[in-house]
Amino acid sequence: MYKHEKQAVERLQSNHIHMLPTLSTAIITFFLIISLSGTLLFPVMAFADEPQPVAQVGNTTYMSVQDAIGHTSMKNNTVTLLTDTTESVTVTPPKVVRGVTLELNGHALNASNTTAITVPANMKLTIVGPGTVAGGTQPAVDCRGALHVEGGTFTSDATLMRFAETDETSAQGSFSGGTFTAPTLFNLLDDAKNLGYVTVRGGEYRGMIPAGLNTLALLSGSFSDSSNLAPYLADSLGLIPDGTSGDGTGDGMFHVGDLAISSKQTLVELNPASGLQRLSADDLLTLTGTQLNGIADYRLVADSDQLQALNDQIDRAMQAMEKRKAFETVSQNITITTVRNGADDVIGANASGGAGPQLRTSDHDGISAQVTVTIKAVAGPEGPEEPGKPSNPEKPEKPEMPRSGSAVQALAIISLLLVIASAICVYATAHLRSSRLHN
Repeated sequence: MYKHEKQAVERLQSNHIHMLPTLSTAIITFFLIISLSGTLLFPVMAFADEPQPVAQVGNTTYMSVQDAIGHTSMKNNTVTLLTDTTESVTVTPPKVVRGVTLELNGHALNASNTTAITVPANMKLTIVGPGTVAGGTQPAVDCRGALHVEGGTFTSDATLMRFAETDETSAQGSFSGGTFTAPTLFNLLDDAKNLGYVTVRGGEYRGMIPAGLNTLALLSGSFSDSSNLAPYLADSLGLIPDGTSGDGTGDGMFHVGDLAISSKQTLVELNPASGLQRLSADDLLTLTGTQLNGIADYRLVADSDQLQALNDQIDRAMQAMEKRKAFETVSQNITITTVRNGADDVIGANASGGAGPQLRTSDHDGISAQVTVTIKAVAGPEGPEEPGKPSNPEKPEKPEMPRSGSAVQALAIISLLLVIASAICVYATAHLRSSRLHN
């Protein structure tokens, strides 16, 4: 027994010795897998926790827009946003760089605690959309240097953009596109003596522009508030209300453009039954809702001959109504023309400019529009019989003659009855004579 037990123990020990390498290999493999998994996993987790770059210059990314501006160069001065960011930046590139371009790239730059973008003196910033610069409770841009906006959306709950011309510096602004929304669009910085030189060549402006910014020039664009715009328009420009053509609808904006005439109704119908009166030129403009987009040095006049022809037709219609006579529908075209105030070649009757902003315009003599006024027809009443003509007395009705066929039948019946009556008479006479003979 001892010998057999000893052999069993030796076999067990031998099996354990052979299993050790396999077990060791499994353990080592397990730890290698865990180690590799940790090596791959931890960098990913660490990368997810790291902040993302927000701007790029060339092929290099930066963690802030301010840092990217500081790394621009003469060869590459464009800063491109890579994501939305909250940051107030000042355009301070290296000394050799005199201008920086900010590409919003569809993202938003939101002000953090001060103005979203500050442009110092002797520095130029160009902003390219699409994208947003939002000032929040702060301005979107403060400029003492030069600002050129080609596109983008700019918003603020206060003043949108402020400029400053001082004894040492003069700000410049140029706007060729974009959407600008704020209670006040442009104004002065606190220490400014003047605005500088700001020119608007395009874009949509929703907000008020204060009066007194005498170096602001409006050459094009659309504006929601026209109250103070007259002094800023170039001499050859005016404001055209939206919706003056097409379907008549609009968004309430005023568009800077060439002088134009607009009429709310180009076709007007007068109904004599509702009362008529002669029309003056002012009456005609009010009736048709005709106005001029700029009337500070222009006015509207109606062609006097055409207006007189219309009033002649109105007189005829009034007379027809009084005499209860018929009046056929008539229409009269009237041309309304712009003329310069004080011009010697006034066409027709003078008229006021109608409703609308008082805006400066010039160099656009002879612009005209046409309206048509129609007077509805008057139907004549049914007239009574003319006096002096006696009415025809009613003649007694003649009995209708029977038709020829009926007359023949009637005669035949009457003849038959006469024959029967004669026969009866002959019979009666013969009977009487017979009775007498027998007696």
